[in-house]
Amino acid sequence: MTKDKIKNSKKTENTVEDTAKTSERIAKRIASSGVCSRRDAERLIAEGKVFVNGEKLTTPAFLVSEKDEITVNGTALKKKETARLWCYHKPVGLLTTHKDPKGRPTVFENLPKSLPRVISVGRLDLNSEGLLLLTTSGAIARSLEHPSRGWKRQYRVRIYGIITPEMIEKAKKGLTIEGIHYAPCQIEVEQNQSGGKNQWLLITLTEGKNREIRKIMDFFGFKVARLLRVSYGPFQLGNLPVGEVREISGKVIKEQIGCV
Repeated sequence: MTKDKIKNSKKTENTVEDTAKTSERIAKRIASSGVCSRRDAERLIAEGKVFVNGEKLTTPAFLVSEKDEITVNGTALKKKETARLWCYHKPVGLLTTHKDPKGRPTVFENLPKSLPRVISVGRLDLNSEGLLLLTTSGAIARSLEHPSRGWKRQYRVRIYGIITPEMIEKAKKGLTIEGIHYAPCQIEVEQNQSGGKNQWLLITLTEGKNREIRKIMDFFGFKVARLLRVSYGPFQLGNLPVGEVREISGKVIKEQIGCV
C-alpha cells in the first residue's frame, strides 16, 4: 500500500471514529432537546413525524450528529444545549412523574414556568419532601443515580416512638426485609419531642431504594410522620424555600460531576 493510500485509509478510520463518538440515536437526541420523552419520540418516528435532512425516518435506531437538520412535527429541532442542573424543594403532595393516570398533581406540573423540560434525579414519593435534583440531561441523571458514584443521601425523619441503640446498630449492619436487602445506613438521633413520644432522626443512605426509610422504620415498628431529604451527594437543600428552584452553575457541575 502506498503512503497516500495509507494516509487516506487512516483519515477514513478517524472520520468514522469521530462520527461514532459524536453521534447518538435520534430518539435520545429529541429527548435531550426537551421536546418530549424518548418513548414519545419513538412514537413520533413511527407516525412519520420526524425528518432528518429532509428524509422521513422509519426507525428510532437512526444515528444523528450535530450537523444533521432534524424536524419534529414540522418544527426544526434546536441545536443541542449545554446540560443544566437545579436543586428543587419538593413539597408534600406531588408525585415525581411527568404523567399520572389518576390525574394527581405532579412535580413537573408545578415547577416554575421559566424552566425548560427537565427530568428528575431519582424520586421522592408523594408524602416525602425536600431536595430533588432536576436536569435537562438524561446522561447526568443516570450518572448521579448510579450506585458506582457512591453518593450519600441524607434525610431528616420524624417518627412516632423512640428508637433504641440496638435498632441503630442493626441498621448499621444492613437489613433484609421481605426478601429485599438494604445496605447499611447510619441513624443519628437529633431530638425528642412531646415528652419523649417521638423523635427527629438524621438518616444517611448510600443506595436509596424505593421507600427504603419507610420500610426500615416499619420493620422496627415506627410510623414516619415526616421525611425530608436535606442532601444528595455534595448538593444541599439549605434554606431553599418550598416549591422553589436554585440552578447549579456549570463550574460546579464540571467539578462535582465531570463530563457525562
